[in-house]
Amino acid sequence: MYAVIATGGKQYRVAQGDVIRVEKLDAESGASVEFDNVLLVGSGEDVKVGAPFVEGGKVTASIKSHGRADKVEMIKFRRRKHSRKHMGQRQQFTEVEITSISG
Repeated sequence: MYAVIATGGKQYRVAQGDVIRVEKLDAESGASVEFDNVLLVGSGEDVKVGAPFVEGGKVTASIKSHGRADKVEMIKFRRRKHSRKHMGQRQQFTEVEITSISG
């Protein structure tokens, strides 16, 4: 069984036991989290598509850890103008493990 969930402005295809990185969630490590924005639930040939969400669809996950991704660097450079801007950021993430899918 698999599902497509929406969280943090992105969509993820998940199955039971998967470990994914999502945008940072405000919860402690080891806590349980429910994703209610389930867009699709499928099991073999049987597929339920929501409009926009599947009614009664829920994905439960447990938080494994929090962290920061590798640095992404951006450079804005204008030739012959003596202008250069160098920026960088490290995006925060939460690593979750999918424990159950219902829908």
